Amino acid sequence: MSTQPVRRGTTTLAIANQKGGVAKTTTVASVGAALAELGHRVLLVDLDPQACLTFSLGIDPEDLQLSVHHVLTKGLAPTEAILSTDDGVDLLPATIELARAEADLLTRTGREHVLRTVIEDLAAADAGYDWVLLDCPPSLGVLTVAALTAADGVLIPLQCETLSHRGVGQLLDTVHDVRRFTNRDLEVWGVLPTLYDGRTHHARTVLETISDTYDLEVVEPPIPKTIKFAEAPAAGRSILSTSRASKGAKAYREVAANLVARSQRPRTRAGSAR
Repeated sequence: MSTQPVRRGTTTLAIANQKGGVAKTTTVASVGAALAELGHRVLLVDLDPQACLTFSLGIDPEDLQLSVHHVLTKGLAPTEAILSTDDGVDLLPATIELARAEADLLTRTGREHVLRTVIEDLAAADAGYDWVLLDCPPSLGVLTVAALTAADGVLIPLQCETLSHRGVGQLLDTVHDVRRFTNRDLEVWGVLPTLYDGRTHHARTVLETISDTYDLEVVEPPIPKTIKFAEAPAAGRSILSTSRASKGAKAYREVAANLVARSQRPRTRAGSAR
């Protein structure tokens, strides 16, 4: 356990990519657990109606009476729905009911700010979180825009395959719109290469071109492709618990440390991608 001092204030980071299968939920769970190991208080927010994050942390969504859906659309206090997990992070869980939230929020004034209000309510309640990680759904709908509006930064997990790049431009267009209309201080923290197989020339080439293609930082190290990631959700824990010494767990610990360093940089002005 590190004795690194915890940064004052809350950093809210959206993990977003509308393409599925890029290890987005794995990244949220693993980075969250790694930050907790460093001594930070962490809240994970599951914004995906499929509730994969909730399930992967050992909670059956079908057993839940209260969830993020009630917080966003029914005015429930977030502290009423937050659960503790065995990985040392707190979770605002999702259920399939969240699928209705998109429609419910569409007609609501200020819908883009609904999640920012939740995070402000947590701060007002002195919840004391150092990090709030938002697991965005695989779409660019209301919930993703609300997450980007609430966030200090956005991290984009990106599979090291050429086809996985499709759609990143759309996400960056959405980020640009959010900056213009609802959160001018949103920063793109960069892309996190996932499912990386360093043995293949293609993966290495994709990794080398990511930065140039999107003019974005590449968050290091790349996350290796390993079966250990598939085994973790079945155990209801993150890979940092199920396979502590694996290459994947070590990589996410390094990523978490680099994100902490990134959070301590001076803020840039709106309009910069960094």
